[in-house]
Amino acid sequence: MSSSWFVYAIGFLAQLLFSARLVMQWIKSEKNKKIETPTLFWKLSLQGAVLLFIYGYLRDDMAIMLGQFLVYGGYFRNLQLQGEWGKSGIMFKIYVVALPILITLYLILFGQLEWADLVIGENISTWLIILGIIGQVVYTSRFIYQWFHAEINQKSDLPWKFWVISLLGSILIFAYGIFRHDPVLIAAHFFGGLVYIRNLFRIRRSVLVEKIQKERPR
Repeated sequence: MSSSWFVYAIGFLAQLLFSARLVMQWIKSEKNKKIETPTLFWKLSLQGAVLLFIYGYLRDDMAIMLGQFLVYGGYFRNLQLQGEWGKSGIMFKIYVVALPILITLYLILFGQLEWADLVIGENISTWLIILGIIGQVVYTSRFIYQWFHAEINQKSDLPWKFWVISLLGSILIFAYGIFRHDPVLIAAHFFGGLVYIRNLFRIRRSVLVEKIQKERPR
């Protein structure tokens, strides 16, 4: 099953949505000369998370499933903080609410995979499972941190620590993807790492410009 083109198609579609959110965020930030977070960033995140969770299940990959499960609520909350959840269309709401519920019911009632096989089994070494889970926990913690930051400030944005954590987690998952021979993870986190580095440079430049403007005599 793990070598099926259909399984990889789901994974690449999920990563295409994630890549689209980064491209949009990148373009908007470059245009405005500061880090911006468009509403579509969170909508694409929700849609991509559903597909990547399915991909993780089909690949018998606990690390991928865990990452998407942990971060899903944060995507919802950011849409609410931006005041956009109520404005979203009915089909979008069905997709990101009803579909995960149906997937959960299916896994509980009809799923063929033994959950123990996700953490112990012949398909993947224990050390590799640990690497994948650590990578996903670090990568996912960026949105947990962002969620906490957003609640404190009552504002949906992406602070510089979000991008630092993103880069660290992405490096770990990229290594995991290489060992797992997973083209979906390799492609996604190679591209994502470039965006994270660019955003960190953008933030650094913005801070320096702001500092110079403050120190400039009036």
